[in-house]
Amino acid sequence: MVVSWLAGCAPADREQLVREALKADPAFASVLDRHREIANRIETYRQELALKRKTVEETIAHLRKDLAAATASVRSKTLEAKKRLQPERDTLALSLSLAGEELRAKRAQRASLGRSIAQLGKSLGQQDTVLTPQERSRQQAQLEEMARDAARFDQELAAMREHVRLLKIKLLLIKL
Repeated sequence: MVVSWLAGCAPADREQLVREALKADPAFASVLDRHREIANRIETYRQELALKRKTVEETIAHLRKDLAAATASVRSKTLEAKKRLQPERDTLALSLSLAGEELRAKRAQRASLGRSIAQLGKSLGQQDTVLTPQERSRQQAQLEEMARDAARFDQELAAMREHVRLLKIKLLLIKL
């Protein structure tokens, strides 16, 4: 009946309801006191949580600002540090470029020499060409000289390839 009365009526005054309950059951006062104590404790916990939340959020905001400033500082210092190695990188890149061009030129010369050796060897090997022994001897000497040049080119090319490889390694090692 009380439940239907509470549900059906307009909101009642809490103090009025407390007086009615205590009039009917004076021992209920201890339960109300515990309720009040627990309600106060819960409110204190909520206030502590709100204060802690505010403090943590302020700390987070401050830390984010600090992180942004530290990130900008590190980026600036990193760029400055990288700039200090730039002359060495530029020098190595230029050396690599020049060595690459020289290697291509030597390869082209070696390829041309190889074609000349092949042509001369082919002409010496043909039976239908009439060459005097002196001409044959002179061409054979020329072929041998070209073969020595080719061997020298091959050694130079190997050394240049190793030099280019070393320059690439050096550039890779100082890359930041």
